[in-house]
Amino acid sequence: MARSDGAKTPVFLPDDVIAALNSGTHSAPFDVLGPHKSGNRRWITTFQPDAIDVIATVAGKETHLPRIAGDVFSGPVAGKTYTLTTRYADGSTYTTRDPFSFDPVLSDFDQYLVGEGTHKELWRVLGAQTTTHAGASGVHFAVWAPNAQRVSVIGDFNMWDGRRHPMRPAGHTGVWEIFLPGLGEGALYKYQITGADGHVRDKADPVGFGSQHPPEQASVVRDISGYGWKDEAWMQDRAARADRAQPISIYEVHLGSWRRRYDDGGRPLSYQELARDLVNYVKYMGFTHIELLPVSEFPFDGSWGYQPVGIYAPTIRFGPPNEFRDLVDAAHAAGIGVLLDWVPGHFPTDAHGLAQFDGTALYEHADPREGFHQDWNTLIYNYGRREVKNYLVANALYWLEEYHLDGLRVDAVASMLYRDYSREDGAWVPNKDGGRENYEAIAFLQEMNIAVYGADPSVMTVAEESTSFPGVSQPVHNGGLGFGYKWNMGWMNDTLRYMEKDPIYRQHDHHLMTFPIDWAFTENFILPISHDEVVHGKGSMLAKMPGTDWEKFANLRAYYAFMWTQPGKKLLFMGCEFAQPEEWNHDAELNWGAAEQPAHKGIQQLVRDLNQLYQQTPALYAKDCEASGFQWICNDPQQSTMGFARFGAQDDAPVVVVCNFTPVARTGFQVGVPESGFWEEVLNTDAAAYGGGNRGNLGGCTSQDAPADGQTQSIMLTLPPLSVVVLKKRDEVN
Repeated sequence: MARSDGAKTPVFLPDDVIAALNSGTHSAPFDVLGPHKSGNRRWITTFQPDAIDVIATVAGKETHLPRIAGDVFSGPVAGKTYTLTTRYADGSTYTTRDPFSFDPVLSDFDQYLVGEGTHKELWRVLGAQTTTHAGASGVHFAVWAPNAQRVSVIGDFNMWDGRRHPMRPAGHTGVWEIFLPGLGEGALYKYQITGADGHVRDKADPVGFGSQHPPEQASVVRDISGYGWKDEAWMQDRAARADRAQPISIYEVHLGSWRRRYDDGGRPLSYQELARDLVNYVKYMGFTHIELLPVSEFPFDGSWGYQPVGIYAPTIRFGPPNEFRDLVDAAHAAGIGVLLDWVPGHFPTDAHGLAQFDGTALYEHADPREGFHQDWNTLIYNYGRREVKNYLVANALYWLEEYHLDGLRVDAVASMLYRDYSREDGAWVPNKDGGRENYEAIAFLQEMNIAVYGADPSVMTVAEESTSFPGVSQPVHNGGLGFGYKWNMGWMNDTLRYMEKDPIYRQHDHHLMTFPIDWAFTENFILPISHDEVVHGKGSMLAKMPGTDWEKFANLRAYYAFMWTQPGKKLLFMGCEFAQPEEWNHDAELNWGAAEQPAHKGIQQLVRDLNQLYQQTPALYAKDCEASGFQWICNDPQQSTMGFARFGAQDDAPVVVVCNFTPVARTGFQVGVPESGFWEEVLNTDAAAYGGGNRGNLGGCTSQDAPADGQTQSIMLTLPPLSVVVLKKRDEVN
């Protein structure tokens, strides 16, 4: 093709290449754009839509690049390092170094690890990285799309035009990359992908650190380096706090509905406001940890975060990433750990997300019998694909490393473990042995736990797992999944069924309170009263309780005391600590007005005192996961009473807990105790401070040489109606 001035174009710019550049369909634009030799001359070729003039400047010397055809400009220029100045019809100009003049950023070693699916710091090489490359500051973009025909980065910096910044393949990894000089924090972007099927899709960044506020869908360039953490002392000491021999009491929180600012349109609190108000409240209430419902970016408020699109981005709803770090840092300063609800089990079908990312079922299974969640209308990760497994394992490490989180609660583990989860016969694909276990998901969970505990054994991983799958919290080298803890869903279901019954019928279901102890030491358990128990028509915790208003509160007080004195760590969803009368509503704040009413305030004070008693009494936590830490003392189904002892180390004072789950007071109630001496009443749920009738045991009682309940010593108690009495052995009466 000859130019209008009679000169010839370089040999690498035949007519079909120029046409492909103008149409945005060239499959390898780095082969022709930027500096390339033709004969013994170096040519600079650039694609500049809407430009009327393009000037290449090398060492102060300007060269006007002639227009070849359409928006392609090309001309011979001496030098590889140059700037391009583009002039437009309105008189504006834009000067930058040419993105197509830079060598690749990804190292051979990074490419090897990405291709192998073993890059444990994947977030440091993929996504949008603010960096300096070849002396220029800018952003390096990299995205995995192995089956794409073409990938471009589009954004507010290039008028969302996929022709302007097409990316280059990085070896044989399936990753595409480009470095854009002059770009920085706050830029909006997506990847425009021409898929294997020929369709063009605009996708958010799977490894993006920031996102627009939904319903907007673009990713946002965020520089997450250089935060000034102040939690060194916490990080050094936290290993002991996660140990199963330590007290762990978790306050589960949905950040968007804990409190709201009704002087500002009803908006949720920001991360920084939560760093003050939430942290202070949790510290006052005596919880050891906060567990956050998912904060990974998600498009739909009603999913509560359980349908994430950007799993590397803290949601912008409450502030940018560094302000989320402010919340974690403030919690650590207050001596409180922070756990994140993590969702590696599925992802939504939103068009800008991972679904059909490069025109193929890349992250998900192609077969809907394996890749589609019927319950949640979501897609299931293909755990058997090494790159997908790497993506998820690296994400777990990312949250712990970059945000100093103290652990991950892994959502919906049961749905991952079984191929037939919530499926009818014929609607699932058996494993290679014809069974229902999902070997690939099991291997992923094991690899994740090995990676997490290998990187930092001071954190914890927790499985929400509702089946009897063996060894969930056992080490991988012993055949387990490797989690630190498992939610005890069986305990929760059984005991709530009991508490919801009218006391007159409880005698027939006494086993619901006692049977869970039979498996209480098969795993490292957490006893959970989570958000799932106060939504979807299940009623609030208070509403579950039978009887008159007084009886409802008394039942709930007794249940919480039973929970806090049973073996297992504790978890309570926000609002339950003051007996919110309504179900949880994610669109509004908790009913803090109710918390000011005497009966509700009494429940709140009880939970605070239970946390304090729990943490100050080793017998109530040191052997939470050991059978030697628990002993039944008495069980009387006809009276709906039960008693048990808790033990710590040899020098720890034992505790006796006696429960009365009927509205009938029982005086002169004899109960055996494991040691002689004075047994101090350290908590009574009928105390007036909690809203009870103040019927107690005058501070405690001294044991007598009267055998009872298989013990050589016994005490005589007053058991108030619908109450739990907690006694601790003390050597002498003060």
